[in-house]
Amino acid sequence: MTAPDAGRGIGGGKYNAEETTTFGFPRDTFRILHVSTGNVCRSPITERLTRHFVTERLGVLGGGLIVESAGTWGHEGAPMEANAEAVLADFGADASGFVGRELLDEHVIMADLVLTATRDHRAQVISMGHSAGLRTFTLKEFTRLVRAIDPATLPPLEDGVVARARALVRAAAALRGWLLAPTAEADEVYDPYGAPLPFFRSIGDEIHEALDPVVTALTGVAARA
Repeated sequence: MTAPDAGRGIGGGKYNAEETTTFGFPRDTFRILHVSTGNVCRSPITERLTRHFVTERLGVLGGGLIVESAGTWGHEGAPMEANAEAVLADFGADASGFVGRELLDEHVIMADLVLTATRDHRAQVISMGHSAGLRTFTLKEFTRLVRAIDPATLPPLEDGVVARARALVRAAAALRGWLLAPTAEADEVYDPYGAPLPFFRSIGDEIHEALDPVVTALTGVAARA
């Protein structure tokens, strides 16, 4: 996974029109933005597990994928919670170097896919504008939609992870409204902030279960048995 280019401004003019997206970013990258409230529990776990699982499947930090996170009430500059680090350690994922961020307009503008912990987070992201509606889902909502997509309809991995990821988001957006959650709570990942480690671990398991089919669809490679 490519590390975020922290200093880059929006549409800096480095690329010509044929090489860039609507907002001026290179077409050979695909940004996934995970959003929760404080950006110290759920979204850091989801960010780092996504990176870890992609690396497990592809053996590399995956061509063009950039995975980030932020919080709607982000604890700017804060480390992730110690229990979140412990959950990542359980999965063998790297927690080092994490710094919390408050969700900004530029994060939404830059993201090709926004995955939120809850429906309220999803609504907050969409309310920011930037045509975010078709690329913003709760994590569990996106998982449900992805499970219904025939992998054979997606570009092969030989065409690149970025092309496959863009097609996956378009296909999921087209299914929205047809595959509804059985209950409202089914699309929620609850906040473990301040909870003991066993509850954090249960949330980590939920996130893992939701991420597994998403990463499989993105990479075309199933998790190792």
